Amino acid sequence: MIKRYDCKGLACPKPVLVAKEAIESHPEAIVEITVDNEAARQNVERFFRSQGWVVEVKENATDFFILTAKGGCAIAVDPAPSVSEKESEVERVLVFIPSDSMGTGDAELGRLLMKSFIVTLKEMGGALWRIVFVNAGVRLAITGSEYLESLKALEESGVSILVCGTCLNHFGLLEQKAVGETTNMLDIVTSFQLATKVVRV
Repeated sequence: MIKRYDCKGLACPKPVLVAKEAIESHPEAIVEITVDNEAARQNVERFFRSQGWVVEVKENATDFFILTAKGGCAIAVDPAPSVSEKESEVERVLVFIPSDSMGTGDAELGRLLMKSFIVTLKEMGGALWRIVFVNAGVRLAITGSEYLESLKALEESGVSILVCGTCLNHFGLLEQKAVGETTNMLDIVTSFQLATKVVRV
């Protein structure tokens, strides 16, 4: 049995919410979700894989067809919604970056401050759990960014980096993303919920 859902034209995070509802309503079915942009494809595919579903993606000139089935081995990209007692004792600092500059006033100074901030983030050590980039902040995570070296080093050390897919699409930068996972508003809201501390830049 195949359950088909047409999510073309739906804004983030609706396609992922449809995927979530689909597997909750039909846990034993094969689910096919159709989307019409790369950011939605990445978000829906990543969500299914995080839930342990096998994913196959087909595409034509305009659409992506994401066909999934329960089972198989997949590595969860996002943390499980429930947190064990042991995990609840661990500090998880979320850094939320909605701009490519720090503060207001002088733009050049703001960029210098942001660069210094990104470079210094490693001093948080193991408490630094996740960095979320939205709006103009996504420019820090693209090819050619002067922040890439520091961000890649943080990612390699185990820090999760999420980059807003809707924002990348808005600025025409989706293909230029060079670090982190393309994300959606459901992931971002869940990240706020699971973090023990949120730092907004």
